[in-house]
Amino acid sequence: MGESRKYDITVTVRTQYLPEQSDETAARFVFAYHVTIVNTGTETAQLLTRHWLITEADGKVQEVRGQGVVGEQPTLRPDQAFEYTSGVALGSQVGTMRGSYHFVAENGHAFDAEIAQFVLSVPRILH
Repeated sequence: MGESRKYDITVTVRTQYLPEQSDETAARFVFAYHVTIVNTGTETAQLLTRHWLITEADGKVQEVRGQGVVGEQPTLRPDQAFEYTSGVALGSQVGTMRGSYHFVAENGHAFDAEIAQFVLSVPRILH
């Protein structure tokens, strides 16, 4: 079994526009994103930090780094999942997010789990 299979994390994201928290006249568009993190590897690992790149329609990029997610640094055994919901406010109706989580396995091996780019969009803006 290869090293990459030992340290394998799958991340999926679902998004939702929150019109009740948004103010379109003030160019404030709020989105929730629900993340599912699954340890698809064979080694127990702990999520230590997060890194996000948030890009708005005008090309403005915000970089976010921090400890854990939603105040937690979950430890995931093989096949175990952790889910959380967070949010972001954009100054445009459309944007994207991508990033990574930094993990450390029980044996001390550090690795990153990439979060594929996903789109944040007010309904009916994109086809």
